[in-house]
Amino acid sequence: MTELLIEFFSEEIPARMQARAADDLKRLVTDKLAANGLTFAKAEAHSTPRRLALVVDGLPERTADVREEKKGPRVGSPEQAVAGFLKSAGLDSLDQCEQRDTGKGVFYFAVTEKKGRETAAVLAEIIPAAMAELPWPKSMRWGTGTVRWVRPLHSIIALFGGRVLDGGYDIGGTQGRVAFGNVTRGHRFLAPDAFTVESFADYKEKLLAAKVVLDREERKAKIKADAEALAAAQGLTLSPDDALLEEVAGLVEWPVVLMGGIDESFMDVPSEVLITSMRTHQKYFAVLDAEGRMAPRFIVVANTETLDGGKAVVAGNERVLRARLSDAKFFWDQDRKTKLEARVPALEKITFHAKLGTVAEKVTRVQLLAAEIARAIGADSDAASRAALLCKADLVTEVVGEFPEVQGIMGRYYALGQGESADVANAIADHYKPLGPSDSCPTAPVSVSVALADKIDTLVGFFAIDEKPTGSKDPYALRRAALGVIRLVLENGLRVKLSEIFAAAHGAYTVSGFAPAGSVGGDLMSFFADRLKVVLREKGVRHDLVDAVFALGGEDDLVRLLARVKALQAFVGSEEGANLAAAYKRASNIVRIEEKKDGASFDQPVDADRLAQDEEKALFAALNEASATAKPLLDAEDFTGTMAALAKLRGPVDAFFDKVTVNAEDKDLRANRLRLLTQIRTTLNAVADFSKIEG
Repeated sequence: MTELLIEFFSEEIPARMQARAADDLKRLVTDKLAANGLTFAKAEAHSTPRRLALVVDGLPERTADVREEKKGPRVGSPEQAVAGFLKSAGLDSLDQCEQRDTGKGVFYFAVTEKKGRETAAVLAEIIPAAMAELPWPKSMRWGTGTVRWVRPLHSIIALFGGRVLDGGYDIGGTQGRVAFGNVTRGHRFLAPDAFTVESFADYKEKLLAAKVVLDREERKAKIKADAEALAAAQGLTLSPDDALLEEVAGLVEWPVVLMGGIDESFMDVPSEVLITSMRTHQKYFAVLDAEGRMAPRFIVVANTETLDGGKAVVAGNERVLRARLSDAKFFWDQDRKTKLEARVPALEKITFHAKLGTVAEKVTRVQLLAAEIARAIGADSDAASRAALLCKADLVTEVVGEFPEVQGIMGRYYALGQGESADVANAIADHYKPLGPSDSCPTAPVSVSVALADKIDTLVGFFAIDEKPTGSKDPYALRRAALGVIRLVLENGLRVKLSEIFAAAHGAYTVSGFAPAGSVGGDLMSFFADRLKVVLREKGVRHDLVDAVFALGGEDDLVRLLARVKALQAFVGSEEGANLAAAYKRASNIVRIEEKKDGASFDQPVDADRLAQDEEKALFAALNEASATAKPLLDAEDFTGTMAALAKLRGPVDAFFDKVTVNAEDKDLRANRLRLLTQIRTTLNAVADFSKIEG
């Protein structure tokens, strides 16, 4: 078995494209290998700023011989059918075909045998084809070339068993073809000379000697370890930032981690602004002191070693950072001269959506809704209204204009500096939360009220103008908003009726004239049901159980719904519950068939005087007892107790199906027994629609 090594060496590939491109290269090449009948042991892709590499191990020297048979028309078929068959099989005459008796007649068969090919020849076709199909988000032409690539391509390594493959990649124009070879280069500055390689092990070893760490995960680990060591030497800790670590690993081939200082004059600027400025513009890591506050230091990752140990690099980065932070400090100082409330009118100049008005109008709606939600959950409605009024005001500040990532956070700082209460200030900072599954969820009642109001206003508005998510498209992040509402409700155990909140939100829109008068509650609850399935599936809850509870209708209390679903899951997971669910389906199927046959309904009360056998009498009594026991338990939201009461039906139901013939010859007896089966369905459906339960 033989090794294939590929490297595409180019100008710097944007950091955000590298890992995806390596995965795409691996997928394209391995798919083409499989399509050509070439098996392999393993494939491994790598990326650095200037190269994509792929090694595939365990390839055969030749593809296998292939025998193909194609069945044709019956012997004696019309000439047109025979001619079409010969053409499709690539044959000239019937003499090249076999005749076989299949038991259903004698048919022509075309048999072709394809000899295996040298793997090297196949690879010479696969590599340029894969290169042409690489789906770069952005690409370019250079020189006189006509073919697009992410950045100008300098060389291609294509080795199979240590031998250079014949072929290359045509750039077009007068630039011709980049031929396959066995030559690459190391670090642009530290080891720029060309060198040859013989295998992947040789390639990786020589790259390391030429100051290139090929493995992305190794570069990330080195950056993190060196940064943590530098910080620890100063009694500090590295501020975790996995996204920045991922990006920086795509900017360097030979990471050299250095520490610089921040002027103390900038440290009164909120740390979120400093960190955002450093990471967004300069790709610096922040460090924290023993109390978890931002320290006046930063970590920079250089792509080169210097004779002075990085002193000049640090000094240069400190100068650049000083200029960046001077702007941030100026904006911070200027913003604090104007109160948040005075900025609210400026929101009239920002359009929320053409059909839904301005951000100022959204704020008015959120104010009303936040106060109503606050009253429903026992929060301070005045504080919620105040926070809602101010929650978007920082959008027109200079700091947020420069650093949109800190919207809400800056509002909190400005609010506290202007004498607003902590509840109001924190609600301003928290009203966008949670932004995703890894984001924290507000717990303070005022913050929860404003966060819910903001998200529900958005959901109701876009549903009212029929801008709902479709397929994978969700331009207004409505799925994220719904998941945020679900988390806010469930994690805080809020006993609220979502349909009433939706109606209140929609009412605020209709008053302002931006949304149609028709209700959106039904569509939104269905949308929430789908989102809730996503949330619960991650917790191991089956989606059909959510459907079974939602199918009852009128359930818009998510806390109660979740309790019901959990009790139902435990019930159907037990032997009694599983058997009872099966009996439900059996009873429902019998009733449905008979209703269809007779064109009649069997939902009338059971006639106790017509119960003939002991088993049906026992079932009738058990159903009545279960209903009587379950109702107060349901009203008290004791769903586990309700399920336990229903579990007692298993014995009478099993006995009924064992001993009682439903389709009795006596028409009235038969109808009464069908009503008894209908009562089984009605009794169980009091807690969930068991027809939705799978299995």
